Amino acid sequence: MMDSVHLRFAVLLATTLCSFTLSAQHRILSQISTPPSAAPSSPPPVFSVLSYGAVGDGVADDTQSFKMAWDAACQADNPAVILVPRHYTFMIQSAIFSGPCRNGLTFQIDGSMLAPEGPDSWPKNNSKRQWLVFYRIDGMSMQGSGLIDGRGQKWWDLPCKPHRGVNGTALPGPCDSPVALRFFWSSNLIVKGMKIKNSPQFHFRFDSCHHVHIDSLYIKAPSSSPNTDGIHVENTNNVNIYNSVIANGDDCVSIGAGTFNVDIRNITCGPGHGISIGSLGPRNTRACVTNITVRDSVIKHSDNGVRIKTWQGGYGAVSQVSYSNIVMESVRNPIMIDQYYCSSKSCANQTAAVYISGVSYSGIKGTYDVRSPAMHLACSDAVPCTNLTVTDVELLPAQGQRMVDPYCWNAYGDVADFTIPPLFCLIQGNPLTLPATDLDRC
Repeated sequence: MMDSVHLRFAVLLATTLCSFTLSAQHRILSQISTPPSAAPSSPPPVFSVLSYGAVGDGVADDTQSFKMAWDAACQADNPAVILVPRHYTFMIQSAIFSGPCRNGLTFQIDGSMLAPEGPDSWPKNNSKRQWLVFYRIDGMSMQGSGLIDGRGQKWWDLPCKPHRGVNGTALPGPCDSPVALRFFWSSNLIVKGMKIKNSPQFHFRFDSCHHVHIDSLYIKAPSSSPNTDGIHVENTNNVNIYNSVIANGDDCVSIGAGTFNVDIRNITCGPGHGISIGSLGPRNTRACVTNITVRDSVIKHSDNGVRIKTWQGGYGAVSQVSYSNIVMESVRNPIMIDQYYCSSKSCANQTAAVYISGVSYSGIKGTYDVRSPAMHLACSDAVPCTNLTVTDVELLPAQGQRMVDPYCWNAYGDVADFTIPPLFCLIQGNPLTLPATDLDRC
């Protein structure tokens, strides 16, 4: 029989062994559950155009240096940076930067980039419709504190440009003018914090792209410069355009056929031609545009405010468009639907038209130029506009006291409260019959 001393010793030994075992298990479990420490992240490789022979004096042709830097970054094993360094000015000929690339790219533009100066300086074998093209790129950020200068004056002065002839007529001669930056068949793009001026034609154009985020751009061209749209999107979806200032000679933002899911917010627009959907349906073509939002913006000293423009004879539909919380300052046509848009003074009525439905105007206030009505809703004879809703609109003459009555033609919808000026011409409800349209197929 165990005496009391031996009993106490046995209990103490068992307790110690148990404690040791639990402690060991705890250490093992702790080691298993502790996440591995992250490997230190290395900075992305930087491919400076200077490393590939660029001179950066604003005179030498640096095109090949840019293309070599692009090719090297595009094939890098890790996301890479193409650097256009500050304190240099690079003259670039028309060029196409192609993908797909192995990883994401950052095009860091801190210096200046110049286009050739006018048609006579443009290489004869290069397209005169585009300057810098980005093709089949997935995952690129274009950013920086530098400047892109399209040097468009000599292009604007071509005899074919409408402002060159008598009473806005064009004169014979070559007319192609390059878009400054064109993104084609690309996705997951970020363009932010950049300055661009004086493009020969559109400043930015996005064709057949998806997931595009545009933020904090400054775009500038003279108000007399023809066709210098700030941002044009076509056959493109899921686009954000935020926090930008655009002053130019045409639309600040233009939305073409095949575009959907566009959110425009906090834009300062003007002088120019406003924010436009269209023109749609030229030469009897089909156009579909849906889910467009424009909000929290200012449009000033502009020919138009928020506009939808279509040609007679087109077909398709515009639907789910929302304009809200927009300030107008001395705008000639603050609210406009124009289904008689054409290149001549008179537009012949046709039996087909792009169907416009589901457009809302809310919280639109400010001043308008009394040469035109504050609200102009001119819909096709053949295909009326339907489900237009107007609320909290207050537009006063920029000068004097004379109020111009709104204009409506074949426009149906609802005025939720009293507007200034009163919108008595909008037909309440819906038309008794509607022609067959392509709305369901858009």
